[in-house]
Amino acid sequence: MIRKLSALIMAAGLMMTSQVSQATQVEDIKSFTLDNGMKIMVLEDASIPNANMYLFWKVGSRNEVPGITGISHFFEHMMFNGAKKYGPKMFDRTMEAAGGANNAYTTENITVYTDWFPANALETIFDLEADRIASLDINEKMVESERGVVASERTTGLENSNWRTLQEEIKGAAFRAHPYSWSVIGHESDIAAWTLDDLVQYHKTYYAPNNAVVVIAGDVKLAEVKALADKYFAPISAQAPPKEVKTVEPLQKGERRVYVHKASVSTPNVMLAYHVPSTSHEDYYALDLLSSVLSTGNSSRLYQSLVEKQVAIEVETYLPMTFDPNLFYVMGVANPGITATELEKDLIAEINKVAREGVTEQELEKVKNIKLMNFYRSMETINGKANTVGTYELYFGSFEKLFNAPEAYGKVTPADLQRVAQTYLRRANRTVAVLAAIEETDE
Repeated sequence: MIRKLSALIMAAGLMMTSQVSQATQVEDIKSFTLDNGMKIMVLEDASIPNANMYLFWKVGSRNEVPGITGISHFFEHMMFNGAKKYGPKMFDRTMEAAGGANNAYTTENITVYTDWFPANALETIFDLEADRIASLDINEKMVESERGVVASERTTGLENSNWRTLQEEIKGAAFRAHPYSWSVIGHESDIAAWTLDDLVQYHKTYYAPNNAVVVIAGDVKLAEVKALADKYFAPISAQAPPKEVKTVEPLQKGERRVYVHKASVSTPNVMLAYHVPSTSHEDYYALDLLSSVLSTGNSSRLYQSLVEKQVAIEVETYLPMTFDPNLFYVMGVANPGITATELEKDLIAEINKVAREGVTEQELEKVKNIKLMNFYRSMETINGKANTVGTYELYFGSFEKLFNAPEAYGKVTPADLQRVAQTYLRRANRTVAVLAAIEETDE
């Protein structure tokens, strides 16, 4: 039955491959670079009368230093609070009046602003974005208001999310040198200490046109985009390139452990984190598939061995996209009556089983089918296309590699999954974090 289902999924995937290849091919994506260094990528798609603009800024928490941690995320708030032409609250109001909507997110590596709108509002979007890039109003009153918002977000986020609480602690233990050691939202003392000069200089450096990749997809024409880019973006001056992140995290030589006390937690939570290479590394696809084998769906290794057997209430894994070597996360929430020690032991046992015995062809085929279906589904919409094009351009070095992704996943073998498990998911390469109401004793 599973084999037949896999065959059906693969057949659907092949059909979608054909559709995607007809709708979007590598030559359909045009790009040009303005004299100020801003790279703009255009994908014409008239399937609906809408368009989007994704602005990928190459700045995240990895670009910060102690004293200004969290400042990248802070700008995700500040960029909506007024500039020279469009004052406070006018960015959203103007976009909404034109039928558009927006969002933004900050990661360890990038900050991304997303605009969705009717295609006839394209010039309005260019005008809005150019205004806040060139002339963001960084004033004391607005800064203090948003500082309070971010400080509250940090407090409530850690209180409400056991994952975020554990991740912050585990990153601090797993990284001793690299800026991935702090959370994207930053340290509480740093949030309180940013100065106006810190903010002005950070915006000038990292929101310079030569530090951005812009992707525009939808019912637009390349010539129209070029004309508007020349009018609105080209006059913005380039800046000296940001300093490179040169720190390389030293090799971890033994297991590290942290305990986090949280009185309100009903059962222990355990998180494991293993050092792994960056997304551009050749092992990325095998690690991504290994993550899925472990935790995607009710037939996954961890679900079957821990949730079905009532050791854990839930289990998950996470492999972030990343510029530098980062962490492969595994987390479980204990069932009532299960100790942190028991949960940790069973999580590690299942990981070690993959390293020792490998996975089956059937398991690997299942997660490959899921990856391919999700990939093709994302490429069905202009929003998915824009996000995927920009993501591959930044994390893989070229958007062209997205067209090789199905083949790259397809080439991964069970032996590859066993090899990366043996190489990276080792005790000496592991950091363990336990969150519980009571710390277990050695007795």
